[in-house]
Amino acid sequence: METTRNELSPYAKDFFYKLSNYLDTKIYFYGSVQRSDYFPASSDIDVDIFTDNESSTISKLQIFLGVEKYKFKKFLYKLHKTNVIVYGKKINYEDKENKFSTEISIYSEKDKISVLEEHNSKTNLPFYISFMLMLLKYFYYNLGIIPKNIYKYFKRIVMNYMVEGEDVEFITTEVPTHKED
Repeated sequence: METTRNELSPYAKDFFYKLSNYLDTKIYFYGSVQRSDYFPASSDIDVDIFTDNESSTISKLQIFLGVEKYKFKKFLYKLHKTNVIVYGKKINYEDKENKFSTEISIYSEKDKISVLEEHNSKTNLPFYISFMLMLLKYFYYNLGIIPKNIYKYFKRIVMNYMVEGEDVEFITTEVPTHKED
């Protein structure tokens, strides 16, 4: 999962190459970029980073991305495959000028095997699931005929109930809108 099934844009390749070198760690790709339902310039690129020092990694990410620390959300995630609960932090980063967005999740190194196993289990989906996701994304990204909340709702139904057989438990904390909050 250190490489992608789908071709990344030159900007995205350069971004992740520089990020990996700057953090001196591997970046693991998961989600649609590893499947047939990836829409270049529309789909975000999901990545995992594993670390023994979360504070240091987040400080480095702040500098690299040019963001404040409060932009990182804390989360807990109950892994479906192992029923283990893992904790982490994540940030959504977008560069509209370059049509690039990524969701970066930061986990403890001790959770690496479990998290990668979970994410890898959603890489090879049955044809009918892939078809439904591509159709849903086409209506949302290309035609713009369904609103974001409806898109997210149906994507959640497909990925959680049709793939996992149950809702995936993933809880994030709210991000304050100001540094003082």
